[in-house]
Amino acid sequence: MTPGARVSAAIEVLDAIAGGLAAEQALTRWARQSRFAGSKDRAAVRDHVFDVLRQKRSAAHYGRGETGRALMIGVLHGLGADLDALFSGAGHAPAPLSEAERAFPPIPEDRATRLNLLDWLLPLFDTALGENADAAALALQERGPICLRVNTARIAVPAAQELLAEEGVQTRANPLAEAALTVTEGARRIRNSAAFTDGYVELQDAASQAVVAALPQGGRVLDYCAGGGGKALALAMDSARDITAHDIDPRRMSDLPPRAGRAGVAISLADTEEAKAGAPYDLVLCDAPCSGSGAWRRAAEGKWTLTPERLTELTTIQDQILDTAAGLTARDGVLAYATCSLFREENEARVDAFLARHPEWRVARMDRYDVTPDGDGFFSAQLTRE
Repeated sequence: MTPGARVSAAIEVLDAIAGGLAAEQALTRWARQSRFAGSKDRAAVRDHVFDVLRQKRSAAHYGRGETGRALMIGVLHGLGADLDALFSGAGHAPAPLSEAERAFPPIPEDRATRLNLLDWLLPLFDTALGENADAAALALQERGPICLRVNTARIAVPAAQELLAEEGVQTRANPLAEAALTVTEGARRIRNSAAFTDGYVELQDAASQAVVAALPQGGRVLDYCAGGGGKALALAMDSARDITAHDIDPRRMSDLPPRAGRAGVAISLADTEEAKAGAPYDLVLCDAPCSGSGAWRRAAEGKWTLTPERLTELTTIQDQILDTAAGLTARDGVLAYATCSLFREENEARVDAFLARHPEWRVARMDRYDVTPDGDGFFSAQLTRE
């Protein structure tokens, strides 16, 4: 596919998203209908689509509309692309720009458009991040780093880097966690590399790794909101831990057994009743459902679909999870709460509300991780009984 044809494809996908499809669904449907597209073509189209989703408000400003074409014109203008080359009308490229489309408006003056946020989100960013609010919002407009977690139970970090380099994947040490690497070249080779298929490395954000690395070692552990199991696998690098993974929807954990087998670690899966029957645990980790605001550069739809009502619903769920998990934690154990949210409402406020309901508990440790070139935004708190 030519660069222009890739832009046309992205326009098609964006129009499908506007029609009600989720981004991943729209991209999958396009790929199935476009068997001629190679892996590089699919990756390029995906990059275009997510560039728009991360910068949708400013893209609509510069493109003067919210159609797929307008959004692509707007985002490419913002990126300084050669629009005449991409919108040439030749082959499968989109039609040339009209005079009206070439009349780009000036840089937006309102803060929400400049930061690519909905208006109601601005106070949440300001309350949680203060003078760093604008920097975080701007960072969420960029592509996130590709991070790996080295399975240090099986290989040392330098040896893993050498193994990856042999297959064209270049990395650098990531300062957020000792086992974390940031991929600097060859990211699309990772999944076919021996380092990945043999369980020496896993894809995992470095801040997510840092949350796990700060947890107490050893003991019986329950990953209460395991999801796909990334944190359970990171926990399992400590062979002194006996790990059980639970999720309210067990289907989310369907890939965890083969991933654990590949990593050479043992993780037990449990439904809700089994998890309760196994209590008490020395450590209960609650990586709770949240807005995902700290990871919006990877799941950018979230910042356009989140509503105040949904945020309130999430905080209620978070409170319920903490109350339940507290009952599963040993008397001298640790209850760990984590989100990939930036918002105080989902983080410190939930901890404060929990302590008000359970005055016998206290905060032993609390960490915030900003959105940076090294990792996503995360929050974690470790709670213990007095």
